[in-house]
Amino acid sequence: MMPKRSRLGDVRGPISNGPMQSRPLVALLDGRDCSIEMPILKDVATVAFCDAQSTSEIHEKVLNEAVGALMWHTIILTKEDLEKFKALRIIVRIGSGVDNIDVKAAGELGIAVCNVPGYGVEEVADTTMCLILNLYRRTYWLANMVREGKKFTGPEQVRDAAQGCARIRGDTLGLVGLGRIGSAVALRAKVFGFNVSFYDPYLPDGIEKSLGLNRVYTLQELLFHSDCVSLHCTLNEHNHHLINEFTIKQMRPGAFLVNTARGGLVDDEALAVALKQGRIRAAALDVHENEPYNGALKDAPNLLCTPHAAFYSEAATTELREMAASEIRRAIIGNIPECLRNCVNKEYSCARQRVVVPAATPKVDYSKPIVQHRSRHRTVQDRMRHPAAAVPRHRPLPYRLFPLLQRHHHKPLSAPDPSNHHSVKPEPSEVR
Repeated sequence: MMPKRSRLGDVRGPISNGPMQSRPLVALLDGRDCSIEMPILKDVATVAFCDAQSTSEIHEKVLNEAVGALMWHTIILTKEDLEKFKALRIIVRIGSGVDNIDVKAAGELGIAVCNVPGYGVEEVADTTMCLILNLYRRTYWLANMVREGKKFTGPEQVRDAAQGCARIRGDTLGLVGLGRIGSAVALRAKVFGFNVSFYDPYLPDGIEKSLGLNRVYTLQELLFHSDCVSLHCTLNEHNHHLINEFTIKQMRPGAFLVNTARGGLVDDEALAVALKQGRIRAAALDVHENEPYNGALKDAPNLLCTPHAAFYSEAATTELREMAASEIRRAIIGNIPECLRNCVNKEYSCARQRVVVPAATPKVDYSKPIVQHRSRHRTVQDRMRHPAAAVPRHRPLPYRLFPLLQRHHHKPLSAPDPSNHHSVKPEPSEVR
């Protein structure tokens, strides 16, 4: 067995949810609204909100007692921040990107980190196409001219105002990353007449054939051949400032740039210079390295910025928060990390911590077979497959038995759901 977290001291027993004892505490670190999470968690945990921008603003009770934490993208948890939590077992990022959490340090402290990689794919892909179309057709700038009272009295005025508009059909759209969102953008872009190329070293050969795309095997080749470059990759220590002074010089003169993934992928100062010099014709950014933004790009021309909102729709946000709360619930009533669907730091985890067992958990005598009542009307084949004293494998046990049986048998009772397990490479822009 792997070593326990040193700062925990003795291993703690199960925390009961009975009426005579306090229930486990789950905290929303950087928000106030728990209306969606509460119905999912209210019977197994006490839910509180902190509305904090840093751990220095988090109440001492949360730091000492919270076993679970939900968080958006507006708070950063370093190793020093994580060490302030005395009872924390799981963090669920309400989004897909986890670059604001030190996932390695969390794993070494025995804290599982999870994300929600499958939400908002359509919203981010649609926003990406909206930004690309605005760059090509300059809709944003033309609408602002009309709002400001500019008069268009003839074709010459229209030509001057619309200078820089371009035809889409036949141009090459280059995608950096072909995960869930990258694939969704590729399918949309083909409808508009783009020739779509992509660079993604993590994908196996042949994916380009199934989607009808052109694959290149170096970033330099993608930048050189693309009329518009759109970023859809994760942010890590290897690709920070992927778009910088050097890689901008590898792009076609007058190319467009779109980023709905992670702000740290783009060197703002280098992009500002390229926009002022006209080397990049126009750029659209939904994300910035530091948010809210106030930096080198503030005075850059031909720049369209949105406030990290590509993921948002009412439907997507509701789905996202429900999925995040459900992951916390699985941690409370199950075993970590076996019960988790989207744990991103299992390889760093130094201990498999049991968090909470619900109240009134039935005692099970393992010396006797576990029997579930069944209908009397069973077929002969059914009797052969499931003797009366056996647990029917095709019928799930009550959820309260799962932690006990997993602890006893040291293995899960059922295979993981393939729909909830994804590629080793996460999709960041799903991540928000």
